[in-house]
Amino acid sequence: MKRMAFITTGLLVIAFTLFGCAQQPAAPTGAGWITLIDGPKGLDNWNRQGTANWRVVDGVMQADSAKGNSWLVSKNSYADFQLRVEFWASDNANSGVYLRCRDAKKVAVTSCYEVNIYDRAPDPAFGTGAIVRFATVQAIHKAGGKWNTYEITAKGTKITATLNGVRTVELDNKKYKSGPIALQWFGGVVKFRKVQIRPL
Repeated sequence: MKRMAFITTGLLVIAFTLFGCAQQPAAPTGAGWITLIDGPKGLDNWNRQGTANWRVVDGVMQADSAKGNSWLVSKNSYADFQLRVEFWASDNANSGVYLRCRDAKKVAVTSCYEVNIYDRAPDPAFGTGAIVRFATVQAIHKAGGKWNTYEITAKGTKITATLNGVRTVELDNKKYKSGPIALQWFGGVVKFRKVQIRPL
């Protein structure tokens, strides 16, 4: 009986481990991937814009207050790339991942593509998974209160966004060709655990 109980316990541990791994896509490895946020060195690759209280807490970059809109803006610019962002957002969070920003010193939704994180948006054009002003989500996507993974590809005029393995939008647009990426805080609690990019 003891042996059977030991085997059963072992199988349960393996099952829960595999289940946990299935919930969070594995971080990419291999040639070309650049880690922009990973633990205590989270701000090394970024410039601050605005007054958000970005800091590392338990190995995770987070912010929960500011006087108005704020961003972390990458020090480097990118044209074609794959981007992977692991984030956690409170239910009331207003955040986003900005791409190909035209002016690194004046990030705005009118000068970048923004893949939104905004569960409470009253309009699907601004909902989580949308590209604000360019691509509306066709289904409701909720990111609040859990860890999520955005996988975003920008190549030429085409941009695709995938949230937790589900394609949310596809865009074909030539307005912005190159620029830094930016991570937004505009409300609630926002955390970024790992951000990686691979130029194409």
